[in-house]
Amino acid sequence: MTVKLGTNPIAWSNDDLPELGGDTPLETCLRETREAGFTGTEMGNKFPKQPDALKAKLGEYGLEFVSGWYGAELLTRTVEEEIRAMQPHLDLLAACGCKVMVFAETSGTVQGRRNVPVADRPVMEEDEWPGYLDRIAKLSEYMAGKGVALAFHHHMGTVIEKAAEVDRLLSGTPDTVGLLFDTGHFTFAGDDPAAVSKKWAKRINHVHAKDVRADVLKRALAERWSFLESVINGVYTVPGDGFVDFEAALRPIADAGYGGWIICEAEQDPAKAHPLTYARKGYAHLRATAEKLGLTVQ
Repeated sequence: MTVKLGTNPIAWSNDDLPELGGDTPLETCLRETREAGFTGTEMGNKFPKQPDALKAKLGEYGLEFVSGWYGAELLTRTVEEEIRAMQPHLDLLAACGCKVMVFAETSGTVQGRRNVPVADRPVMEEDEWPGYLDRIAKLSEYMAGKGVALAFHHHMGTVIEKAAEVDRLLSGTPDTVGLLFDTGHFTFAGDDPAAVSKKWAKRINHVHAKDVRADVLKRALAERWSFLESVINGVYTVPGDGFVDFEAALRPIADAGYGGWIICEAEQDPAKAHPLTYARKGYAHLRATAEKLGLTVQ
């Protein structure tokens, strides 16, 4: 199978913490993304929001537009309300030819609250699950009709963070609910990425590849850091710079015939982790891993 390697501008300029790389020009991010070897990128807040302008800007650097984050509140909204909220973003992705939407459930999330320990995240109540599964199934079917698949992003600090919660989500929904498989978030949550990919390989429709620094993770858990404090202190890094086994994590996906994007995504402080240096390191590790697994990198 053939895969494509892309990245996310969060390594250059962080949307959640604007002070991290806030003064880095978009052009620097795009130029260095291509210099590192990547052929696509996900959305950043400095990107043009009109389809033609966005495609033209990325085209200047030989880059494809892959997808973009959407923070849903489907736990507290109706399907119709969520559709109205997401429609501009969905229209942008569809107009740009994106195959998936990065979709996270952010009702009550603590991921952006710097003074709240990530361990104090909200948890979905037992009686909330049936209605949520029904609504997200209907929403995913609507999105599929528009040509953009839902790629559910389990995320630290949200109601669906751990492998057991992903199991419940996917077990209770149709195939139109795909899984965005994120090695870094599963590892931070205390789960084995390889076990998840082995179980759900057929449902994985997008991949975020980020590594984790074991020493920083140990402190983050012991000292009850918030998600943002963990990021600032370097819990995440690019593939090949931490302790995640990417060959084990990605092998089930490769064996299942995955042919989409693998996104190198590692939010770090660019003042501490030079973006181009780390982007090159992440690209090299991902490409070597893909080739070991018999994948062709386009």
